[in-house]
Amino acid sequence: MDDTDLPVLIYATFPSIDEAKNIGGALVDARLAACVNVFPGMVSIYEWEGARETAEEVAMIIKTRKGLTEQVMAEVKRLHPYDLPALLVLPTEGGSAEYCAWIVRETQGTNT
Repeated sequence: MDDTDLPVLIYATFPSIDEAKNIGGALVDARLAACVNVFPGMVSIYEWEGARETAEEVAMIIKTRKGLTEQVMAEVKRLHPYDLPALLVLPTEGGSAEYCAWIVRETQGTNT
C-alpha cells in the first residue's frame, strides 16, 4: 500500500446534526471520504474570544486516506458554518487489511 493510501481519521465538530449530515454526505458524494460517523449529543466547553462558552455540538469522524487529507480539510472549511472549525487529523496504525482497502476503493478517482 502506497503511503498516500494509508487510512487517516479526521475529527471535526459541527453545530447541529443537520450540518454534520450535509457536510458528511458531500464528502462521501465527492469520494473524499469512504465513510463518516456522526455522534450527536456532545457538550463542548471552551474559551472563545475571551469568554467561557458551553455549546451542544455534534462530533464527526471522517474516514479517508492520507493523500486526501488537505482536500478533505479544505472542503470541510469551505462548507462549515464556523469561522474556525475543529479539524484534527488522527493517523492510524494497523487495522483490517480488507477495511483499509475498502477506504482506498471508495476514494479512488480523487486527486491526491
